[in-house]
Amino acid sequence: MSKKVLIIEDDDNIAELLRLYLEKDGFTVARAENGALGLAEFERFHPDLVLLDIMMPVLDGWGVCKEIRAVSNVPIIMLTAKGETLDKVTGLEMGADDYIVKPFEVGELIARIHAVMRRFDNADLPESKRLTFDNLIIDMDAFELYVKGKRVDAPPKEMELLFHLASSPNRVYTRNQLLDEVWGFDYFGDSRTVDVHVKRLREKLENVSDKWSLKTVWGVGYKFELIDG
Repeated sequence: MSKKVLIIEDDDNIAELLRLYLEKDGFTVARAENGALGLAEFERFHPDLVLLDIMMPVLDGWGVCKEIRAVSNVPIIMLTAKGETLDKVTGLEMGADDYIVKPFEVGELIARIHAVMRRFDNADLPESKRLTFDNLIIDMDAFELYVKGKRVDAPPKEMELLFHLASSPNRVYTRNQLLDEVWGFDYFGDSRTVDVHVKRLREKLENVSDKWSLKTVWGVGYKFELIDG
């Protein structure tokens, strides 16, 4: 069964171009031309991934992303005509998995879509993708995070980052290593992408345990530290 992509984009030319390339690549595609219609189509279509423009009438992409994240962890790639770091960080803080700046090469976007879907697709994950620590369970088989016995919603990229760090406790990763090993496919973002995702994880994991921590190693990067005692 083909994967489903929802395009929420007000530019007819861009939306049609994306539809043609995605259908040629084997995807089933739906499209909405503004944010409000996009949310309605999301409920109807149940996509496997959303391509989301930022600047749209009725409801902008940031508002749409926030609404989707309230009910689903489906991967979201944001499309934006703005290249400023603040706009990119805003999208990531709201739970987007990736962003790409217009004008873009369709081939690059398709590669990003495949990469995000590979990481999110449970069928591609090996067995025993589950880590357990004090008051924390990271279950990548189900893409679920449990904190103090309660499930906590976390976007796919946050789950992948936390699992990657926690899989090698006390190992220090540079931001560039994390970009390469978690985001992969020669990611074109900057190191603030990692900082934003770590910040969001810390908000979910604050004061959860005194036996481990998500620690900053100043001037280097981050590590999942196991604390003795």
